[in-house]
Order: sequence, then structure tokens, then C-alpha cells
Amino acid sequence: MIKITFLGTSDQIPSAKRNHTSILLNYNEENILVDCGEGTQRQFRKARLNPCKITKILLTHWHGDHIFGIPGLLSTLALSGYNKTLYIYGPKGTREFMKSLLRLFNFTKEYSIKVEEVTGRFYEGSDFYLEAKPMTHGIPCNAYVFVKKGQIRIHKEKLRKSKLPIGPLLQKLKQGKNIIYHGKKYLARDLTFKDGDKKVSFVLDTSMNNLIIPFVKDSDLLICESTFNSELEAHAKKHLHLTSKQAADIATKSKSKKLILTHISQRYENEPQKILNEAKRIFKSSVLVNDLDSIDI
Repeated sequence: MIKITFLGTSDQIPSAKRNHTSILLNYNEENILVDCGEGTQRQFRKARLNPCKITKILLTHWHGDHIFGIPGLLSTLALSGYNKTLYIYGPKGTREFMKSLLRLFNFTKEYSIKVEEVTGRFYEGSDFYLEAKPMTHGIPCNAYVFVKKGQIRIHKEKLRKSKLPIGPLLQKLKQGKNIIYHGKKYLARDLTFKDGDKKVSFVLDTSMNNLIIPFVKDSDLLICESTFNSELEAHAKKHLHLTSKQAADIATKSKSKKLILTHISQRYENEPQKILNEAKRIFKSSVLVNDLDSIDI
């Protein structure tokens, strides 16, 4: 299961209800933090999550509302006995920014930090991969996708009828290999099936561009900035942001299953439905998240 926790859902200026942007993706032993706005470590406490379980940080870009929480978080990890290697990925310039940040906020740490500037598929695990795509936001900026690879699974009813024993033979079937048991051949294709990939896309802070739709195509969950509604489309374009209508158009054209609206301007503090209703008119499976909401897929 993939679990997404929205630690912060505001835009450049936090509000009483919304903290700066930060999203945590949990899958098995992986805890991947996407952006780290000011106050993120406090949001971890509110959500009753342990920041020491973070394995990777994906930074979309180096605007303050997406990175001001990094110094405090890194310091807290040092004080809390964090003992893993922390991998930090970001767009061009991330190495130099991290060097400057660590010089400015000098603290003693026993753990290792590895920083990489990434585009394309930059991490390949046995059961998931991560990919980055440059966006358009005036400075180097990435969108990201997390893809859980489809797995070969055994049909329980067909296994029962086959009367094959539980044990090492089944591992061969899961590897797509045929097996022989008591002189009889069993074909892997007859006893197994492959479930589909699960794809979560993160598009945070960008103007509309031709790279988004093919990159997020067939997302199970499309998490997309929706800073303004279409009444302020010209303002959004000027500041290189998306509207909720544009986010819904992206979801529709990319054939995504579900759209998550986030990075909401404080001007909608008392009327968030203006963001949600506009998106739902175009893409029905739209959800406007609040701080500390979580979604499982």
C-alpha cells in the first residue's frame, strides 16, 4: 500500500489553516518527503509521524516556501540519532544550495547526506522507481513521479484447484517460471497474473507546459498545484503557476484516475470551494486536500 500524507497545502504564504508545502509518501520501508516548507517538522508531530524514518527528500525547486524547513529538519534528525544516509534529490543548483545551507546552519551530525541533481529516471529499486521532469517556473524546477512496479501474483483459487503445495515452488511461479510437480508440468501463465503499476505524480509550482501531460499520463494519483482559480488565470500565468481549471484539464488529458488539488492561495481561506468546484466541473474525481489529510492507494 502507498500512503500519502499532506503535511502542508498552502502556497507562498501560509495561513491559519494551511502550512507551507510538504508531502510524505510512505511505501513499505520508504518514507519519501516531497518538499520541506517552513514548519514541516512540526507538522510531522501533529500527524504523529516520525521524521527519523525519512529515507529520501525530493525538492521541486528552491523557492522559500518549499525549502525553508530543511535546516530545522536536518538539525532535528541530528539531535534524534538519525543513522541512515539521507538522499536529497533536486533540480540543477541543488548541490550548491545544499552546501551553502549546511555552511550557514552549522550543526553536528553523525549521519551522511548525499545530494543529487536529477532528471529522467534517477532511482530504480526492485519494486518501484522515481523519475523527474523539468518544469517551467522561472528557476530550475522538477515534477516527480513515483511508480510502484506491477507484481506477478498467484491466483488463489487456481492454486487451490492445482493442489500444489505451499513452498519454494510458488516462488518460481512468481518469477514467471514453469514448474514440474509429481511429473506434471504447470505453466506460470495459467496460475498467475500481473497487477498493474501504481503511479503517483507530483506537479508543484509550474506554468502550463507541454511536458506535464505525457509525464503524468495514467497516474493513479495526480497531485497538482492549484494556486488560483481561472478568474486569476492571467495572474497565474504571470507568476508561473497553475489554476484549478488547468489542473483538471491536465488530469483529463493525461487519463489520470484521481486529482489532488494543493498549494492553495491564502485568498481562498474562507472559500476553498471556488478551487474545488471549478476542478470538479471538468474532472469529477477531484479532491481538495487540507493539512494532515492522508490518502491510501
